[in-house]
Order: sequence, then C-alpha cells, then structure tokens
Amino acid sequence: MRIYFDHAATTPVRPEAQAAVAEGLARWANPSSPHGEGRAARAALEDARVRIGKALGWNGEVILTSGASESAVIALTRAKGGARLASAVEHESVLRALPEAGILPVMANGALDLEALGQALNGQERAVVAVQAVNSETGNRQDIQAIAAVVHDAGGLLIVDAAQSAGKWPVPAEADMVIVSAHKLGGPPGVGALLVKDFAQLEASGGQERGYRRGTENLPGALGFAAALEACSQPYCDPAVLAPIVEILAPAMGELGGTRLATSLADPTPYVEALAMPGLSGSAQLMRFDMAGFAVSQGSACSSGSLKRSHVLEAMGLDTDIADRTIRVSFGWNTRKEEVEAFCAAWIAMARDAKARAA
Repeated sequence: MRIYFDHAATTPVRPEAQAAVAEGLARWANPSSPHGEGRAARAALEDARVRIGKALGWNGEVILTSGASESAVIALTRAKGGARLASAVEHESVLRALPEAGILPVMANGALDLEALGQALNGQERAVVAVQAVNSETGNRQDIQAIAAVVHDAGGLLIVDAAQSAGKWPVPAEADMVIVSAHKLGGPPGVGALLVKDFAQLEASGGQERGYRRGTENLPGALGFAAALEACSQPYCDPAVLAPIVEILAPAMGELGGTRLATSLADPTPYVEALAMPGLSGSAQLMRFDMAGFAVSQGSACSSGSLKRSHVLEAMGLDTDIADRTIRVSFGWNTRKEEVEAFCAAWIAMARDAKARAA
C-alpha cells in the first residue's frame, strides 16, 4: 500500500467534489449561450460563484479561472498600479509572471522583512505587492495583517497567493486580491479563482467572467470547487493525526543530526514539513521513499524536477548543505495517523542506515 504525502502539490478530490463535477458534466451547455440550456448552465455557474465566495468568507468579487497560475497572471499584470514587488519566497508562477519585479527579502525565519518592505514602498505610487500566505515549500505563514498595514499606508495594493492556505485558514480580508486554487483543497484540477475587493482595481480584457477573463466557463469545475470548499473543515489536518511528527520524529531527528525547519520558522503550519536528513541528498531520499511506498517531494511541483537549489531556502539563508538534503512532506484532508507513524519510522530507519554507511 502506498502512502501519499505530497498534498501541497495536489490533494485527492473529495467525494463531495467528485459528485458535484459529475452533476456539472450532465449540464453540458455553454453558460454564455442565450438559449434555455445555456441559461440553466449560467444559473448553476452563478450559484457556484456565490457559494465559493461565501465559503471563503469573501465579500468582494469572484472571478473563476483555470487555477492559481492564471489567477496570478491576471492579478499581477492587470492590477491598476505602479511598480510590482514580490517576496523572495513566492511561488515560481508568481515570479515568472513578474520577471521585472522588485524582490523583497525575507528573514531567516521565513517572515517578510517589514522594514525592507517599507523602504521599497517609499516613494512608490500605488505599488502592487505580491505575498504568499503560506509558503508552499516550508509551510511558513506570513503575517498578512501586518504586511497589509504597511502596503496600504503607502497607498499600494496587496495581492495574496492563498493557494496553500484557502480551505485551511481564513482568506485574508485585508488583501485587495486573493489567488485561490481548487485542487489544493480537495476540488478538481483546472479551476481556481481570483478574489477581487473592487473591480475598479483591475483592468478588464473583454470576454467571459464579466470581461475579466476569456474562455468558456468551466461549470463542472466550479461546482466541484464549491462543493470542496463547503466540505472543508478547520483545522485542515487534525493535530492528533500529525502528533507523531513531534512525538516520534522530532526527538529522533535531534539524535541523528537531522533538521526540522518548522522549529526555526516564524509561524509554521502543521500540514507542510521541510525535513533535512543527514548523509543523503534530497533527490536520493525521494527515490528511496518512493521505493518504500511514500510519495514526498523536494518542494514546489513546478520546480521540483529541476536541478536548481530551492530559491525559497536560498532566500532564507539556509545552509546550502542542509538545503540540498531537505525534502517536503505535506499532509491533507484524508491523512491518517498510522500513515504519519509509518513515515516517521521509515525516516528514522533511512537516516540510521545513512549514518551507518557513512561511519
């Protein structure tokens, strides 16, 4: 039996979302068509939009997209503002959307340097700042309330990437725009949303979604997205389920010389763990865990296939040797305690074997 611990890349579709997608596939008409079938599909789409906004606690506008990457491009390239700024630990999709952006430093604990943010905003007119709510590689959560205060005091706009936090933590009401992805919380792939506080902050492009996105609306995806959000509960992972990480793995890591990044983060979240094993590279660990029946990763799925060192860990100033030996283990809505216990035992056995071989 295989155990899946790569939920930060994508998490299994919830049964409620699967049923909703099937319902949507039966309503095959184009929601933008004027005939009766199209109008029925449009009504279902608008109902899903309302449900998504309500489930996220968002009182502004909801633009349905193909996922977080498209939401990021729309927000970051069409927000009405001046200079673009992004934290050094943003997801690759955000950094690719803003190749000319000013990069904001983070501290060793992963938190955005608020003093540096203030300095970067000084003299800027309506700067657009992009910050990830929960980092996809380390699990560190940014203080969005404090960041928003600095950005708004300088007259800027704040765009928050909540792909890793939506459905797990409340959507930050302080943000001007929020990026959300369905498949990170148990919805279907290929659908997401851009939450916009006020359409006046965003340039329209024509087409569907009130003129802010082109392309046929994905009704099955929207219905699955809404159903998945409504099925979400807090916390995303029961603390009791993840207790073995602290009770079993952490003490053994200390004895074996491993590193658990959560102990040095500003605000670690329980469902993403960055772990460094002594004596084995991250890529070697991935292969060995895979052969042992565990699916883990070396960071973001968008960059884990490359040979480059993690830009997130580099930005935090993590020792390069530790960074190269770090893997990401991420948990989800269907993770069971016995699975976590099995991983802890496997990690300890692998680390002991690596230590014996190096002796």
